[in-house]
Amino acid sequence: MIGDQQKFDLVILGRGAAAFSAAIKASELSNGEMTIAMIGTGPLGGTCVNVGCVPSKYLLEASHSVFKPEHPKMAGIHPTEVKYDFAKVMNGLRSYVAHARDSKYVRVIENYRNVKLFAGLGKFVDKKTIMISDSDGSEVAVVSGSNILIATGSHPAVPNIEGLNESGFLTSDTIWDVKDLPESIAIIGGGAIGLEIGQALLHFGSKVTVIEALDVLLPQTEPEIGSVMKKHLEEEGMKFFLRARVSAVSSSRSGKYIDVITHKGKEKIEAQEIIVATGRQPNTEYLDLGTAGVNTDSRGQIITSDKMKTSSPGIYAAGDCVSKKMFLETLAAREGVIAVSNMFGENLKIDYDSVAWAVFTSPQVAGVGMTESEFSKKNGSCSCRVFSLENLTKASIMGETEGVIKITVDPKDNRVVGMHIIAPNATDIITEGAYAVKNGYTIDDIIATSHIFPSISEGIKLAAQSFIRDLSKMACCVE
Repeated sequence: MIGDQQKFDLVILGRGAAAFSAAIKASELSNGEMTIAMIGTGPLGGTCVNVGCVPSKYLLEASHSVFKPEHPKMAGIHPTEVKYDFAKVMNGLRSYVAHARDSKYVRVIENYRNVKLFAGLGKFVDKKTIMISDSDGSEVAVVSGSNILIATGSHPAVPNIEGLNESGFLTSDTIWDVKDLPESIAIIGGGAIGLEIGQALLHFGSKVTVIEALDVLLPQTEPEIGSVMKKHLEEEGMKFFLRARVSAVSSSRSGKYIDVITHKGKEKIEAQEIIVATGRQPNTEYLDLGTAGVNTDSRGQIITSDKMKTSSPGIYAAGDCVSKKMFLETLAAREGVIAVSNMFGENLKIDYDSVAWAVFTSPQVAGVGMTESEFSKKNGSCSCRVFSLENLTKASIMGETEGVIKITVDPKDNRVVGMHIIAPNATDIITEGAYAVKNGYTIDDIIATSHIFPSISEGIKLAAQSFIRDLSKMACCVE
């Protein structure tokens, strides 16, 4: 039985980055006149602030504070043991997450009187109507909107492995509740999430083993970068099983046992805890998208145009529930803005090619645009250079020479089409690559721009110069 409807100009399904970005933009465009309903469950802010970027980067920074003094890179600096209390570190992490959520989401939305929050699960009754239910399935409210934005986010994808549920495991959503540091950890998945959490726990002292189905780490980037990352993490003590599949999991009082099938045969790994980091899947199952005429791909991700429109008129989508390659908070926020702007009659399009992404391990990894392989498959050929940090003065000073900067250009006009980096501060300097890809800059444009010496960002200029000269025959700061 459907109750009385509350009518809004805009109904937003979701309460994360895309939803907040859209609500704020819609309020700005309408001078606070647009009535907005925001529907969702769980704490405000969605994945990033609660269980994603914020806690993972906090844990990484804390772990580096422990690990780096014990492993100095410069002559004359003696190893220094850092004493720490892991339980208090995790308490600090949870406290900071609560602060970030309160200051960036809870207090922010209070400034928008035109936005009404609804706690519950929303699903389509028809193309303009949403029924909101609580956890028991009882109806909370029914709302309708002239426009609807689906921004319901995602949750960890858990593979169907024999014995996994019975043995118990952690995910990137639940690891933040841990109080005691596991002595040993097996991580299923060698992507960004697995490597970030894995290195953080490794730096605190856990024995970490990563099991990855592919034969490379970080397949979204250049193979040279995945190779450097694997070598570096192995030197720190991390173990890897690549081209491997977990066939079964079991447990006893002493720990958990993972049966792994590799090209060498079957092996058994023992660990105190298991972390599943095999990607994320969209929160779209409950929405009844078929009723609204919204098409999805085989994974349940919503198919949109570059204007963030779905297959159903008046219904848009943004964030992790959208079918695409990258899942980032900043991208979700941009998609939310584009969706709302187009509701107001504008003609904005999303540009995925110039979106930068990052992995906050040490060294950091960041990239933007196409890889050498992607551009070559699409265009037949490309031109690229790989610059080693061994040739970068700042990296040598820091003792951080494990890293590369790879630039891919279109050979027809020397336009930069991709840049991928593994280096200290890669997450800070990749924006230069994003500007280059977005605006069609050439390697000559990069070379003609003065860079700070000595700095890590200078490596981008040197990588560009390697297209035109032998760097071994070049003095510092040569133009």
